[in-house]
Amino acid sequence: MILIDVDGTLVDSVPDLAFCVDEMMQRLGLPPHGEAKVRDWVGNGVERLVRRALIGRLEGEPDPALFEKAYPIFLELYAENTSKRSRLYPGVKEGLDYLKAGGYPLGCVTNKAARFTEPLLRDLGIADYFRIVISGDTLPKKKPDPLPLLHAAEFFGVHPADALMIGDSVSDVKAARAAGFQIVCMSYGYNHGADIRDSNPDAVIDSLDQIQGLLEAAA
Repeated sequence: MILIDVDGTLVDSVPDLAFCVDEMMQRLGLPPHGEAKVRDWVGNGVERLVRRALIGRLEGEPDPALFEKAYPIFLELYAENTSKRSRLYPGVKEGLDYLKAGGYPLGCVTNKAARFTEPLLRDLGIADYFRIVISGDTLPKKKPDPLPLLHAAEFFGVHPADALMIGDSVSDVKAARAAGFQIVCMSYGYNHGADIRDSNPDAVIDSLDQIQGLLEAAA
């Protein structure tokens, strides 16, 4: 079984997220941040992204009243802009085609809410590759907690030692280690500006189509 993350692994969703962040900020009478800053803030769900945008940094909390005002604005914007600017990374379709042809059971595990995840996968033409999609609000806990990964293993009837997670962030690495999965990370993606190699995944690849070489070498 192979589970794959969405944002920063399959899909570059920052252009849409940054558009929504900046539009939200302007509606609040606050200065926009631009795509480069937003790129460092994504990866822990949109609620955390909004909090980071309001304070302009990775850690900390905004004024509760400001957040309560801002969050619905962002959700409204993102519902209309989930996939207008987002694109699959190079090699994603080829990698998914290889995995599907190889008969690997595929699942998708993301911290993005289901109401955004499912339309995004459909709009980009990859929803049908996955037999299960576990979003950030599917279960009581999300990555880096191992629950979503263990839930998928149970769904497929696979032992965690025979399962692989493909992601891009320290959250994916922590979830995989806690669940007893192997973990392969993309060299690109959203890891708050840190090199994913510092998190010691089992392997790092530059595009999803390189998974073929890894799996064949391990066979």
